[in-house]
Amino acid sequence: MPSMSRTTSFDLIPDNVPAMLRALGARLRAARLRRGLRQQDVAEKLGFSRDTVNAIEHGSMTTSIGAYFSVLWVYGLQREVELLADPGLDREGAALTFDVGEKRVKVRKGHAV
Repeated sequence: MPSMSRTTSFDLIPDNVPAMLRALGARLRAARLRRGLRQQDVAEKLGFSRDTVNAIEHGSMTTSIGAYFSVLWVYGLQREVELLADPGLDREGAALTFDVGEKRVKVRKGHAV
């Protein structure tokens, strides 16, 4: 019987997403070191294991976004999170909203267009 390859959700993610998480992890590691903290210190403040903090610093795709945000909070960097997916910064979404060619007009019965 031929083997069937399974597609996982990670197979569908563009290559730049894991790279972005690795870069974020490296920045979080730098922030921790600048504050003179050990991974164990951060883990204890959050009730996480040291392995979780290590996974974040390596850009793990399977670690929850809540864990990443918690580490940002420990470092006092939570305000920057507010910029993520900010509708005011979403140029593509704004362009789609104002694309007149895609708008539909609903015609009521008895009214001529």
